[in-house]
Amino acid sequence: MSLLHQARFFTTVNHLRDLPPTAVPEVAFAGRSNAGKSSALNILCNQKRLAFSSKTPGRTQHINYFEIAHLEHLYGYLVDLPGYGYAEVGGGVKVHWQQLLGDYLVQRPQLRGLVLVMDSRRPFTDLDCELIDWFMPTGRPIHALLTKADKLTRQEATNVLRETQKRLSALPRTDGLPSDDPTVAPQFTAQLFSSLKRTGVDAAQRMLEEWLAIPAREKAKK
Repeated sequence: MSLLHQARFFTTVNHLRDLPPTAVPEVAFAGRSNAGKSSALNILCNQKRLAFSSKTPGRTQHINYFEIAHLEHLYGYLVDLPGYGYAEVGGGVKVHWQQLLGDYLVQRPQLRGLVLVMDSRRPFTDLDCELIDWFMPTGRPIHALLTKADKLTRQEATNVLRETQKRLSALPRTDGLPSDDPTVAPQFTAQLFSSLKRTGVDAAQRMLEEWLAIPAREKAKK
C-alpha cells in the first residue's frame, strides 16, 4: 500500500502570506478546469472525496494542502492549485486567482515538482503552455498526466503520448543538468492516466513517492 493512501486534508489558503511555514517537500497539481485534477488526486490517494471538484467549473479558487505522513513522520504535502480556464469567473477574482497560482509556482521554495494535469483529448491548451512557461525558470521537474485516456482508442492514446513526450523533450532543460547525458533523468515527463480505469495509477504514485522522498520500506508497508 502506498503511503499516499493516508493523505489527509491539512489546510486551505487564499493568499501567499497564509502558506504554511513548513520545510518538507511539496508537489503541486495544476490543470485546466475539467481536466480531471480532483479525480486524479482522489484515485492516487485511494480516497473518494479527498479533493473536491465544484459543480460550477472555476469556482474552486483556493490552494488546498493534503499531508502525507506516517506515524509521527511528515513526508510532505500534495498541493491542489486552483483550476484555470473558465471565462465565467469575474475579472477581479480571476486576476487574484491567476496571481496566486503563478506566484506560488515561482516563489515557493519547498516545491519539489509540478504535476500538470491535461485532458488527453486536448493537451497543451494556451493556458497549459502559459503555465509551463511560468514554471520552467524554477528549474524543477514537470510531470504531465494525460487524463481521461479511457476516452481514446489504443492508437490515439499511443499517438498523444508520443507527441506529448516529443513536445516536452524539445523544451530547454532549466535544472542545470546536462541534456545530452542518457544517465540523467529527463526534467519533463508524461504518462497516460485514467481515473475511471485506473490506468497509470501505479506509475504516478511511484513518481510522487520519489519526489516526496518516501523510502521504499515505507512504500511497502501494509
